[in-house]
Amino acid sequence: MNTLTAGTLAALEEMLQNTARSVPTEYVPIYLALATNESPFQVVGHLHPDFWHYLKQALEATPIPGIHLEQHRLLIDGAKPKQLSYAMQLLAQRMHSGGFIPGWRNEHFAYIDAQGHALFQLERAAFRTFGLKSMAIHVNGHTPDGRIWLGRRSENKSIDPGRLDNLSAGGISADETPWVCARRELWEEAGIPPAIADEIRPSGKIHMRRPDPPLGFHDEALFIYDLELPNHLVPSNHDGEVAGFIAVSYGEAAARILADEFTSDAALVTADFILRCNK
Repeated sequence: MNTLTAGTLAALEEMLQNTARSVPTEYVPIYLALATNESPFQVVGHLHPDFWHYLKQALEATPIPGIHLEQHRLLIDGAKPKQLSYAMQLLAQRMHSGGFIPGWRNEHFAYIDAQGHALFQLERAAFRTFGLKSMAIHVNGHTPDGRIWLGRRSENKSIDPGRLDNLSAGGISADETPWVCARRELWEEAGIPPAIADEIRPSGKIHMRRPDPPLGFHDEALFIYDLELPNHLVPSNHDGEVAGFIAVSYGEAAARILADEFTSDAALVTADFILRCNK
């Protein structure tokens, strides 16, 4: 059985100190025009330079109203959420046609600004391509006898197939709260009934930012929940997104994190859980 050494804990601590990386200077910023004199523009995302060259050619050939190409930046006119969502969806469809948005989901995320307002909704798969900040939940499922449940992602997943994940994790859809999303994902991914899922405990938030070639830039707020499961309960997947589950000691979970067996997000969330349990 793997044990939690001081060196292992230090390595996990170091991981958590590097969750939000800077945007590479060669990435092209996406600006949204605002109706305020104090801050006329807001950076909402970033494009990989390879995406920029394609988009520049596509928009010059067939412009989209409200979308402007400028020197080393993309400017989007401010508008009501409905109109802005429409313009952004046209932009995403243009990128999808060029092959820059794989795994189209037909599901919308909301872009939330610093004041908590939803400025627009957009196809979920487009968020990494445009470097837009999204939101997700991750649930650490643990047992009274000191184990943590991990899911293995289906080989059919478009992102990180076959990698280890938390008991449940998923993107927060537009018009959905983190709490509602966590309970939904617990049932869909792990078969956890509502009576048990209601016991989830909010346990923090991690901001993940990193280049994610060839998908773009991954910028996401991870809402973390903990849930104690009875020793006898075995999770079961309902939506086909999880190949199976394993229950391991905290030491083995840490060893698998350091062996790079996890998705990047789940590695951070699990590392955070292990460190909180060892304070």
